[in-house]
Amino acid sequence: MTTAEPEFLTATRTFYDTVAADYADRYREALAVMPWDRALLGVLAELVTTAGGGRVADLGCGPGRITGHLAGLGLDVCGLDLSPRMVELARAAHPAIPFTVGSLLDLPYGEGELAGIVAWYSIIHTPAGQLPRVFAEFHRVLAPGAPVVLAFQVGDGALRLDRPFGHPVTLDFRRRRPERIEELAAAAGLTVTTRLVREPEPDERTPQAYLLAHRAA
Repeated sequence: MTTAEPEFLTATRTFYDTVAADYADRYREALAVMPWDRALLGVLAELVTTAGGGRVADLGCGPGRITGHLAGLGLDVCGLDLSPRMVELARAAHPAIPFTVGSLLDLPYGEGELAGIVAWYSIIHTPAGQLPRVFAEFHRVLAPGAPVVLAFQVGDGALRLDRPFGHPVTLDFRRRRPERIEELAAAAGLTVTTRLVREPEPDERTPQAYLLAHRAA
């Protein structure tokens, strides 16, 4: 008997398949004006390299802008996204990087396979009740001592984005409290070692949070 897919996965996939091309065009050069984002990604790259390297997964990679940046920092990277259309665009933009369609709830990696994880605004569509499963998957696939860096909007509740770029789709963007995400990460065996919250830029609605955690060595 086939288990029905959770509704939030279907809604998220449909949303990003629909807006993929416009999204990729809008955010293609976004990192150029985001020094904190680049700094945290650079820290992750240094930690992985210092520990001896290994594959790093960009989970919720979208069209591959973060994945490509990590490759430019010298990392062996791969990308995973729920949206087939996003993966198609990522493969076209970065043909040397492997990209896979998949879900954070069931990662296609083996126990301890990854030297690092980037989850850049990729937990924001997952209901709170499913986050323990997501973090348990992060713990499962990370090598002992390996880092994971998370980015998300700070707040409570959700912002419902309706008709982005004029497309007839709607999706909830869930805000998170850093202390709650830290608790959930700790419960899954991921210890947060760095916390950063910055105030919103003029085109942002909320503060932005970054957490760096490690699987226990």
